[in-house]
Amino acid sequence: MESITPARVRFAPSPTGRMHLGSARTALYNYLLAQRTGGQFILRLEDTDVNRFVEGSEEELMHGLRWLGLQWDEGLDVGGPYGPYRQSERKEIYLEYARKLVDSGHAYACFCSKERLDGVRQEQMKRKESLHYDGTCRNLSKETAGRRITDGEPYVIRFKTPRDGSISSHDALRGEIIVENKNIDDYVLVKSDGWALYHLAAMVDDHLMKITHVIRGSEWLSTFPLHVHIVRAFGWEEPEWVHLSVFLKPSGKGKMSKRDAADALDSGYSIFITDLEKLGYIPEGVLNWILLMGWGIAEGEFMTLPEMVQKFDIDRVNPSPAAIDFAKLDYFSGAHIRNLTNEDVSSRVKPYFEKAGYQVDDRKMIQIIPILRERLVTLDDALFFAGFFFKDDIEPALADLIGKNLTAAESAKIVQRSGEILASLDEITPELAEPPMRLMVDELGLKAGQVFGILRVAVTGQAISPPLFESMEIIGKTKVLERLKKAIEILASGTE
Repeated sequence: MESITPARVRFAPSPTGRMHLGSARTALYNYLLAQRTGGQFILRLEDTDVNRFVEGSEEELMHGLRWLGLQWDEGLDVGGPYGPYRQSERKEIYLEYARKLVDSGHAYACFCSKERLDGVRQEQMKRKESLHYDGTCRNLSKETAGRRITDGEPYVIRFKTPRDGSISSHDALRGEIIVENKNIDDYVLVKSDGWALYHLAAMVDDHLMKITHVIRGSEWLSTFPLHVHIVRAFGWEEPEWVHLSVFLKPSGKGKMSKRDAADALDSGYSIFITDLEKLGYIPEGVLNWILLMGWGIAEGEFMTLPEMVQKFDIDRVNPSPAAIDFAKLDYFSGAHIRNLTNEDVSSRVKPYFEKAGYQVDDRKMIQIIPILRERLVTLDDALFFAGFFFKDDIEPALADLIGKNLTAAESAKIVQRSGEILASLDEITPELAEPPMRLMVDELGLKAGQVFGILRVAVTGQAISPPLFESMEIIGKTKVLERLKKAIEILASGTE
């Protein structure tokens, strides 16, 4: 995809809840288009709906974007030439443009009370009609409306949608969208308290901020014709419209609900970005995952953010709904962890160990990562696999120390013999320790899994760990022999 001019795009969330996968994908696609074309990515807050404001959501949104690596060029907390970037600070701007629509005959003052409107809706429901404004104030003269405003009568400003004909506009993913005007309501643009609604505010902001592409969710398709009407009423050039697909629950049946989100979290997943961070997923993997949900390229394609920028093309975005597949999240998270340097992985997993109360030795952590990283899906998996490296003592259970098809006494003899072999070595390394240990297995007529399974529990305290001999090398000869001695004592207690 080559663009003649740099794209100016915006991610414009409302501070009404948590940042979820849909928001993150919308932000990502906007960011990629800006980067791909050498344009600007703008963060704007649409916060005029004070009744739905959620404390802390603005901070969560910005944190989520930064964690994902999607830094904005203009907008909240960085400023820019088209500010302010909070709609709550642009009230007078919207009122000015609302008045222009009234003056040009494209909007009008409506004085209908809530009680009257409720009554109209009830009658429409009885007649099984679609709910719409009945046009009572639509044809009031400007003089009459002006007098009632001067008298202090409460009013809203509605868009005066044409009654005849249709309106059509092009969506980059869905082609030409045509809607009969008679099916478009006279939507409220400005409430009686003077606050503009999204329909007016977003269109004004997009024009003033020189937005070239409006990439947003498909939930806006129902009011898309209204937005086109508003833009054209002002005589402005339309942006490129892009309405993205919705995300479906993992079953593919229906959109994700709050209950589905709770069930996902119980299973160790989440649709919320800050949850994914806490669960130990890395942003590179999350980005790769959400990128491909709705993008028409191979679903298993591994990409870093710079590679995403180079390959991104609006024309390849798929408008069909995409089912959330958490297994692919695991795949991409693990793949991107393995793509990091050992030093990077070490620095990222260290906070998880420290939060769990471990005293972390950086030199030892760097030693651990090469034998650990292949097993990691999330960063906090490191705790499960490698916590034993930072413990002074471990307490393996007797039952776990007894080898398969062996008794406690037989298992104790194996540990005793292993300890003698390892003690005879100058140091424990895979190269020095593994050959004589495998020779011992053959001499005993046992299977490697039986013997090494006992030793793994004895040395690490757990049945699953990184490779045994590499782990022994990092733990060190002295501590390995101490742990083997303790394992013998525990096994001896099982023979009494």
